[in-house]
Amino acid sequence: MQTLDSLNPQYLTDADGRRTAVVLSLDAFEALVEDLEDLAAVAERRDEPTVPHAEVVAGLRRDGLLGPA
Repeated sequence: MQTLDSLNPQYLTDADGRRTAVVLSLDAFEALVEDLEDLAAVAERRDEPTVPHAEVVAGLRRDGLLGPA
């Protein structure tokens, strides 16, 4: 997860010195967008039922996507 310091933000200010906008590197911006997309996906799937790990592994083995134990 990003911290404010790791983003190295630059601030644009008005004539009174109040911050009005933020400038980020493209990499920092894209990382923030990716984090927001991940959070949105988690929120959308919050109420979906869970599947036990053993059941997932068994299904992967049955489908030939995972080798034997």
